[in-house]
Amino acid sequence: MLAIAGLVVVALLAWPIGLLVWANGKVQHTSALSGAPNTPGTTYLLTGSDSRADGSVGEDGTEGARTDTILLLHAPTSGPTALISLPRDTFVDIPGHEPSKLNAAFSWGGAPLLVQTVEALTGLTVDHYAEIGMAGVEQIVDAVGGVNLCHDADVHDPDSGMEWAAGCHDVTGVQALAFARMRKSDPTGDVGRAERQRQLIGAVMGKVDPAQLLVRPGQQVALIDAGTGALTVSDGTGIIDMAKLALAFKAANGPDGITGTPPIASIDYRPGNGVGSAVQLDPDASPSFWAAIRDGSLPPGPVGGMPGA
Repeated sequence: MLAIAGLVVVALLAWPIGLLVWANGKVQHTSALSGAPNTPGTTYLLTGSDSRADGSVGEDGTEGARTDTILLLHAPTSGPTALISLPRDTFVDIPGHEPSKLNAAFSWGGAPLLVQTVEALTGLTVDHYAEIGMAGVEQIVDAVGGVNLCHDADVHDPDSGMEWAAGCHDVTGVQALAFARMRKSDPTGDVGRAERQRQLIGAVMGKVDPAQLLVRPGQQVALIDAGTGALTVSDGTGIIDMAKLALAFKAANGPDGITGTPPIASIDYRPGNGVGSAVQLDPDASPSFWAAIRDGSLPPGPVGGMPGA
């Protein structure tokens, strides 16, 4: 009996250790961080990328790889954790280039230039970068058994593939991806898309119950396989860091967290020089907003959104 008990203890210890080693070996890495001096707390930059290796041009005028999802997740040393959506069309200064939309930084210089641009915009040093191939969203949603999402309008959007009857629905990975991508049929544009993306993230996190995962090793493997297969993270970022990222996500989406956008002045800003329609952040309110995010001094709750809302 003692021998059997000993084997059970060894198995219980070996499984999570082996799982951790296996998962760490599957993580893909890239050189993304700028090496800028650290700022207080821990800051994660999260993107969803679509490869355009065939040279085709996206609706925003970018070529090559592009990102429609840019999220800044900040866990301060004290105070609420914040998950802030940065609209891809935000008009910003891009190091070494003319000012343009934030998405252009990723298209022109990949993760390193996007990190530098976000750091210059926010004053926060990015500690960890994570990029998910948008096709990986399907795999992750399917790995958790689908999610329930809500949208209060009927949608027929050929560009994203979103077909929706107003209300809440259980969806698969394909439908969830269309839900997160849709923009043209939303009068609030990038702001509305960012809200749906955060809703999707919250729905996925809500389906991941650690207590249930402990007794479902098959689901553990499926989730890790889907997540690591779709993810590319900055050099030095491992499974433990990604677990901390997941905990920060949960905290930001909980009752004591902060979610939303930076203060927006206009969603149809026309700076000229071929940029087209862009999102203009409020130049007066933004500096103090980013300082409060860094210091953890903002109260919990939603922030930003449509101008004047």
